[in-house]
Amino acid sequence: MKNMIKPIRIVEVKSEIGAGTRGSSMGIDAIKIAALDFGSPFFKKFKSTEIPTENHLLLEPVVHDYAKRIKGIYSLNERIAREIQKTLKREEIPIVLAGDHSSALGTISGIRMAFPEKRLGVIWIDAHADLHSPYTTPSGNMHGMPIAGILAEDNKERQQNKPDDETIEYWEKLKNLGGITPKIQYNDLVFIALRDFEPPEEALIKNNKIRVFTLPEIRKKAVERIAIEALNYLDHCDLIYVSFDVDSMDSRISSGTGTPVPNGITEKEAGNLIYYIMRSKKICCFEMVEINPTLDRENLMAENAFEILQKATNQLSHDF
Repeated sequence: MKNMIKPIRIVEVKSEIGAGTRGSSMGIDAIKIAALDFGSPFFKKFKSTEIPTENHLLLEPVVHDYAKRIKGIYSLNERIAREIQKTLKREEIPIVLAGDHSSALGTISGIRMAFPEKRLGVIWIDAHADLHSPYTTPSGNMHGMPIAGILAEDNKERQQNKPDDETIEYWEKLKNLGGITPKIQYNDLVFIALRDFEPPEEALIKNNKIRVFTLPEIRKKAVERIAIEALNYLDHCDLIYVSFDVDSMDSRISSGTGTPVPNGITEKEAGNLIYYIMRSKKICCFEMVEINPTLDRENLMAENAFEILQKATNQLSHDF
């Protein structure tokens, strides 16, 4: 148990402008429906804040091909960062429920703004590395860029695109969000269930010796051991942020995410992994992203996600 129980605040980010597939902005409401279907009072238990989105940009033409809707991404992440900073300064633990994963850039920026002197570790549970920049992205979708943003990594050695000046200007602003850049170092990062990435990302992973827990290693050691090893690897960090993308789970479990990938962890493994990780006293924030009920059958992904969300909050809240 925690030495001092801090209240939890749910931070809702119903944004999907960083994704290539429409519908993840509905993911938070899908989780709420799952909670109702389970007869759970979860969303009455905790205070919540909803961040205004820039989803109106989905109706406008894309201007920046190599960082789609980057102006909106910047405005949104600035709002997220300020809210996370305020939440932490109130000594609350933010649980961020977001549409697409580009929101993590704002979340991490907010943590660093609240604790500029502390070293932050990141546990990124995701099928994807999200290590692209506007210089390397194959799609231009910014949910593939948050880790590069917090590392201030352009990866120009493997440049494939020529972004326009305005894209570069806003990318620099994103990297510098909160006045701290980079926000973490490579050895402050752990990937779990990573299995789908492009050559420019692979080069960064290998060259910087990022710790990756692959599915074979997870199966060999079991999730409790993986959680312990991940936390031990980040032992030099003062605080730890956990980001859970539902596509870390196997694509057979549910189609309810925009970029499903085979050979992922099961929902039971995901729940147990979160259970063991969240026991650490260093956890300062948990984020869950990329639930897309428009692609799903019978809200299965949101139901799985809600059960995992409960396991996360059970470890952080003494009375839930």
